[in-house]
Amino acid sequence: MVDLSEIQAVYYMVAATGVLVAAAYYVMNMRASRKSQELAQKTQEQTLETRKLQFLTTTVQFLMNEEGFKTIGELLNMEWTDYDDFEKKYGSDHGLDNYAKRYYIITYYNMLGAFLREKLIDAESLYNTGPAIQFIFFWHKFKGIIERQRELYVGADYGRDLEFLSDEMMKIKLRKDPSFKVPETFMRYVPSN
Repeated sequence: MVDLSEIQAVYYMVAATGVLVAAAYYVMNMRASRKSQELAQKTQEQTLETRKLQFLTTTVQFLMNEEGFKTIGELLNMEWTDYDDFEKKYGSDHGLDNYAKRYYIITYYNMLGAFLREKLIDAESLYNTGPAIQFIFFWHKFKGIIERQRELYVGADYGRDLEFLSDEMMKIKLRKDPSFKVPETFMRYVPSN
């Protein structure tokens, strides 16, 4: 006959085996879950990188085409002696075409600066797409005008992200070329004689 102690021993072995199987199943399940989470995270990171690339491509297409270069060239070649002279030549009362181009670029650059400030795009990637010098030149050209318009019309935060964008691009430019200085004439050719 079977002794009760033998039945208990078998029961304990079956119970122990069940606990081991459950533990093994739990470990395997946790590994599978972790791998699934890692895969989901990688997919999410790839999607984010793809979106950043799409955004940068769209930005470059807008800025670095014939029409974009003409607009920036026209704006950077403007000349004035002081704020009153600027308003007489280019203000909204006298030159709506120039005003529209200028405010379109200010708004667009300010938006890029806001995206940069919020870390939706990174400075190095934006710099490496090519239009960084445009951001720097544009801010330096219109800094006095924007600061005066802050005082007169739109408040202290007007163009702050454009300024931020220019500053960030300038930091990278100086890191890559410590001797760089913004030329007073911006894009205009100045003969050496």
